[in-house]
Amino acid sequence: MCEPVLKVRDLMCKTVITTSEDTTVQSAVQLLNERHVGSIIVINDKQQCVGMFTERDVIRLMAVKYPTTEPLGKVMSRNVVTASLDASFDEAKRLMIIHDIRHLPVTDETGKVIGLFSLRAFFDEVLGIKAPLLETE
Repeated sequence: MCEPVLKVRDLMCKTVITTSEDTTVQSAVQLLNERHVGSIIVINDKQQCVGMFTERDVIRLMAVKYPTTEPLGKVMSRNVVTASLDASFDEAKRLMIIHDIRHLPVTDETGKVIGLFSLRAFFDEVLGIKAPLLETE
């Protein structure tokens, strides 16, 4: 008997944090912190993915003391790898390994962002592993 194939649609986060290219780096970093997420999808007027801004980007920018008043459009990752709603888990995993990424926007047939497949969400939802929240004093 065949086991059912896990699809991206079954594992993706449907609540996605998005912003526009003109959002400042500072505002994006605050959004990452406030929403406790590892990435923000940068979208255009048609809700299509035009870039990504991640925790890795923050580290890279802070290391070179990049001005946080600059817009994301200048520093975001472009040519973002995406997955379709019907992609299998194995396809998504392969894309993430090949491109060395942790976040994979999920798009419909028009390119509109409809979800996000991420390693963190996978561990949280499928394996029941929650990343510990840092306590502040």
